[in-house]
Amino acid sequence: MSPRALITGGAGFIGSHVADLFLAEGYEVEIIDDLSTGNRENPPKGAVFHEVNVTSPEAGKIIAEGSFDVVVHLAAQIDVRKSVADPVFDANTNIIGTLNILEALRRAGSKGRIVFTSTGGAIYGDFNTPPNVETFPKDPESPYAISKLAAEYYLSYYGRVHGVEHVALRFGNVYGPRQDPHGEAGVVAIFCSRILDRKPLTIFGDGLQTRDYVYVGDVARAVFLAATSSIPPVERVDARAFNVGTGVGTSVVDLAELLQKAAKSDAEVVFAPKRPGEQQESFLNVEKAKKVLGWQPRVSLSEGLANTFAWTADQLAARHA
Repeated sequence: MSPRALITGGAGFIGSHVADLFLAEGYEVEIIDDLSTGNRENPPKGAVFHEVNVTSPEAGKIIAEGSFDVVVHLAAQIDVRKSVADPVFDANTNIIGTLNILEALRRAGSKGRIVFTSTGGAIYGDFNTPPNVETFPKDPESPYAISKLAAEYYLSYYGRVHGVEHVALRFGNVYGPRQDPHGEAGVVAIFCSRILDRKPLTIFGDGLQTRDYVYVGDVARAVFLAATSSIPPVERVDARAFNVGTGVGTSVVDLAELLQKAAKSDAEVVFAPKRPGEQQESFLNVEKAKKVLGWQPRVSLSEGLANTFAWTADQLAARHA
């Protein structure tokens, strides 16, 4: 009998890549997604799709009755600006949605593992000097990051008190094919789209803010290893948390330059005021994931940007064919 995986947010950018990998590894895959930001075309053939919201009783029922070996929880409100504008909506999706899953697993007495996708940038705040290590103090600057940290504390509680097996992955800035420049607000996807539309690249603030850009294929592999590797015992909140990035901070100015080189573009760069709730400097120490999970990034930024731009160009060409 094949192992079973459920992926919340599996119609999204990252989730669909994760679904592809689990299917390739011989898993039966089911997906929960309400398509608020996901794309109906993303889930791979062979996966069972449920169009439900992660906060709903229906989602809880699917999880409680599914006998899943692993639940990958990607469904979330991920836009920092939206969280600043509507922190209640953000908390309802990111905290209540996570609790709905954890309660379903607890009620079912599930022996499966939940892999929770957190944030390796925003969760640490601006009071640490990168590269950020999992045990650094957390002082989030946005409601989005606060909700992700709160969910991690719930995860740790359910692990200690109810025996729910869990891992938290703290992602850097994930980019790659299938990222929606209109929905998920990834700067790489936005820049690719604007280059192809022959529009200027807008940089907010001075452009010197750094992020840890990690390719989606590497991220999917980190999720699979987190689901299948031996993990540390349940202790404090950071014990089962792993940063997933490259260990390198890249400024937005440098990112724009690298992408223009990959795209053979000379698009104009324009600057706009800094946005509230955004960090100035963020990149990750990923030694723990390397040591415990046997994971490290394989795709360089220049290679990943070239792949992403080529995919975006193909999509544009297909739409106009």
